[in-house]
Amino acid sequence: MTSLLLLEFRQSVRFQINLKSRDQTKGFSKREGEQVLADLETDLDSGALVTVPVEWVELCRQTEILSSKYTIKGGHRLLDIMHVATALYLEARDFLTFDLNQKRLAKAEGLKVPV
Repeated sequence: MTSLLLLEFRQSVRFQINLKSRDQTKGFSKREGEQVLADLETDLDSGALVTVPVEWVELCRQTEILSSKYTIKGGHRLLDIMHVATALYLEARDFLTFDLNQKRLAKAEGLKVPV
């Protein structure tokens, strides 16, 4: 994973904790969120997850290409495009996402996205 994905994941967990604090039908509890973040740190410490460096200028160039190619028609968000660009930059074959629109973008660029 890149430092961007790591940052977004941590932010998302914190956001889910906030959602739960405002509406008990959404998100997850502070305890659950803290456990997710602790598990992430364990995976990083053990080497199960590894942060890989990227050349940000090149990644931004690739992101701009995808944005100009797909956003007007597909309505893609910047971070979603950037994650697909990162997968392409890292020469990934598979792409995991829960976001349907991001899935369409990844597939359009030839990445294999499980159902």
